[in-house]
Amino acid sequence: MNPHIDRLVRQLDGEAAESYDARAELIWIGVDATPAIIDGLPALGGFGQLTAIEVFEEVGDPRCGPALIGLLDSDNPTVREWAAMALASLEIDGAVEPVRRAYLACLQRATPPDWTEPSGIRWALTELGARTPVVPSLTARLRATAAADAPGWPSTRFTEIINDLADHAQVILHSQFWRMDAGRT
Repeated sequence: MNPHIDRLVRQLDGEAAESYDARAELIWIGVDATPAIIDGLPALGGFGQLTAIEVFEEVGDPRCGPALIGLLDSDNPTVREWAAMALASLEIDGAVEPVRRAYLACLQRATPPDWTEPSGIRWALTELGARTPVVPSLTARLRATAAADAPGWPSTRFTEIINDLADHAQVILHSQFWRMDAGRT
């Protein structure tokens, strides 16, 4: 136990300037701070946990893996999202199944799929090699026909692209926001 490092960990939950300074010093200390951050993590609030995740990512010590996996069960959706993304960016062994469970928990909570938490978790699963993004063939073909200096797809084919993505469960359409024609929403 190092009282100075323990104090810095507690300061992660402090006011913005205090937290930022503690974060910077913990990153400077590096892997020697990892055990104290792991031990102090349960006592931190959401802000402190998010800041601790940032320290874990900057330091890159794989010993934080189990602590990050534990944060996937947080009550805070941003903590869950950042933990999943940190697990992926740090390439933590054994993270795939806990991140999959976190994604299933999003589905069970009926979190809208376009919110940041499920989006971040899907990104993490892709980075961990556990998910392959799908681009339906029509959408892929239409992107290839876009002008070289135009990013994306031709706007004249927008409805066709949205329909193609929806047909392949790649987007979810809400009738109050999108109406393609009278017979299809």
